[in-house]
Amino acid sequence: MDIDLIFKVAGIGIIVAVLNLVLKRAEREEQAMLTTLAGLIVVLMLIISEIQSLFDTVKSVFGLW
Repeated sequence: MDIDLIFKVAGIGIIVAVLNLVLKRAEREEQAMLTTLAGLIVVLMLIISEIQSLFDTVKSVFGLW
């Protein structure tokens, strides 16, 4: 796993947290929830290749092909 991926996820988390806080202070609860959901989807799209690589490694180690 690359260290850049960890920094990307952390950066997205910080941005989403700040946006969530600002939107909640502005009494825009729905937009805050949608921002959090969008951040989650972006992070999942970033790590899906790593998860696929993990499953391939587990399959090859245990001979599950």
